[in-house]
Amino acid sequence: MKHHMLNCYTKKDQNLVKIKPLTIDCLEKWLQSESPEIRQWVASCYFSARPCEYCMIPDAKGDIKTVLIGIAHLNDFWPIGMLPKILPKNNYVIDHTFFDAEQYERLLMAWGLGSYQFNRYLMQPKPTRPIVAQLYIPEFVTVEKLENLVSSIYLVRDMINTPADDMGPADIAEAAEKVASENKADIKIIKDTALLNKGYPTIYAVGRACEKPPHLIDLHWGDKNAPKITLVGKGVCFDTGGLDLKSAAGMRFMKKDMGGAAHALALARLIMLNKLPVRLRLIIPAVENSIGARSYHPGDIIKTRGGFSVEIHNTDAEGRLILCDAIAEAVSEKPDYLIDFATLTGAARVALGPELGAMFCNNENFSTAILNSSNKVLDPIWRLPLYKPYRDFFKSEIADMANASNSGYAGAITAALFLQTFVSDDIPWMHFDINAFNDEAKPGRPMGGEAQTLRAVFDFLQTRYSS
Repeated sequence: MKHHMLNCYTKKDQNLVKIKPLTIDCLEKWLQSESPEIRQWVASCYFSARPCEYCMIPDAKGDIKTVLIGIAHLNDFWPIGMLPKILPKNNYVIDHTFFDAEQYERLLMAWGLGSYQFNRYLMQPKPTRPIVAQLYIPEFVTVEKLENLVSSIYLVRDMINTPADDMGPADIAEAAEKVASENKADIKIIKDTALLNKGYPTIYAVGRACEKPPHLIDLHWGDKNAPKITLVGKGVCFDTGGLDLKSAAGMRFMKKDMGGAAHALALARLIMLNKLPVRLRLIIPAVENSIGARSYHPGDIIKTRGGFSVEIHNTDAEGRLILCDAIAEAVSEKPDYLIDFATLTGAARVALGPELGAMFCNNENFSTAILNSSNKVLDPIWRLPLYKPYRDFFKSEIADMANASNSGYAGAITAALFLQTFVSDDIPWMHFDINAFNDEAKPGRPMGGEAQTLRAVFDFLQTRYSS
């Protein structure tokens, strides 16, 4: 597949304007080597290298010669993400004097992520300022790997930001088909009543009330003899809460409830683009949890693909229902690693806030490796426990289990324990309960859909399966 550069980057190395990320200590060292005129200019701009503080230094003609940007420390890459939207048209290069290779590549990534704009629905003339600044990628950086990562995060953001009317189950299937086609992967789509015939009763039950029928997306790629990696993503395209209706505020951003599907698809794309030597499987159950004459009810008992019966305590606990069928299918192949992504519970967000991804894992070595990657690439993850006594919270008197707890406690843990019921102990399994959304704009992270835990998981897989 021919590589095309993202518009925010360039390979042109003429007339480059230098960007210097500086800590307070680095600023002092740098100023000592500069002319009195530059020292005076920096002082007159009151630039002190506080994080996200910036200063443009002109040349004799009045054109920009150097851009200074303050960072808290050498691993603080996000301030670079504010520059694409404020710098004038030019080709820029980030000075790498103070940085090692990994730190420098994160600075380049932050530029790309800060260049993201979601303009699909803006009418002309577009009120947002276009991105006109481009960043030079030095020869020692592998541009394809950098852009594979940035463009995959763009995919996550685009899918989550797209309103539910244009990102229904069929639209997620179309996005998966495009990724499959670009990477010569095999893909199968099961939808509507065929889900019952193929043994996915909970996916069908949750999605049957919507005029947009539920889908199951099943993608395969790679050498059949390679280690098996299976990804599962929650694809609830909009969540009304079902008959246990959400409040207006609780429903406002439920277009993001397919964020797990977006993450799983983007990670699959990264694996394929970088040609990791694995046997990849991607499973996405895609539904809309709507209200209608065919809605499933509180008190219903649904049989799952895994053979357990589930009593519906709350129709708003639908994500774990569609995931349990997908996970039951995933474990049938006994993958070497099984990873699922879901915007599953508000409890995880309450416990950890919007920026920390909650992680649950049944394997200590797997968990440790992921947390090491999280620390390495600065993609924050926090492990929460699979505390088995809390299984009693979702017990049922008339079914094998309930889909929700009657208690208000430990909502993220009980949801994870529910999913673990469908995973055998000999399969290393990891569950991510993520927010997938920026509630406010920050440098490099505009308000709206966001990739969380993606970079950490990919780094683990890339390190584990380096070809």
